Amino acid sequence: MTVATQLQQTIASIQSAAASLKNFSLQTQDQQAKQQFQQLAKEMDNAVQSLQQRQQYIEGQEPQYRQS
Repeated sequence: MTVATQLQQTIASIQSAAASLKNFSLQTQDQQAKQQFQQLAKEMDNAVQSLQQRQQYIEGQEPQYRQS
């Protein structure tokens, strides 16, 4: 398994966790919990963006992703 593949799986896992947190924030009536869920989801979305940029870089560096 390549680093790019592992990174892709990690991104998918984080996106899933962020979606769960967003869902929790919609379901709860506790405003403090709602804010915490939303903040954590936002941080995860930011992490996904960073990892996607890293993934693009890695795919540009790994020979099997290069187009000749």
